[in-house]
Amino acid sequence: MTEVGDLIKIDGVQIPTPSSYTAGVMDLSKAERNARGTIIIERIATKRKLELTWNYLDKDRLSRLLQAVSPVFFTVEYPDPQDGTMRTGTFYVGDRKAGAIDYQNGVVRWKDVAFNLIER
Repeated sequence: MTEVGDLIKIDGVQIPTPSSYTAGVMDLSKAERNARGTIIIERIATKRKLELTWNYLDKDRLSRLLQAVSPVFFTVEYPDPQDGTMRTGTFYVGDRKAGAIDYQNGVVRWKDVAFNLIER
């Protein structure tokens, strides 16, 4: 069986297997009530939000991962739970975080790496 991380690609390059992967489906809407008090909703778009975390990454993998998401926009290929297929979309990254485990032999080891990818 193929793992989720083997399937996630950023600009055509596989990223390290995330420890946790959550795919959200978000509807962007404009809503208002008419004179009778009935809600009128106009769905503008449906977008995806991918929440990714890694329990541990070495410095090289972390650096490559953060460089992959450094452009303003980039292409992501990912498994989509709603369609049950692989989808490709244009995304941007939210805040990125990485915690230091320790510092050994001049090298920082990283844990709890996390960020969200939000569809454009």
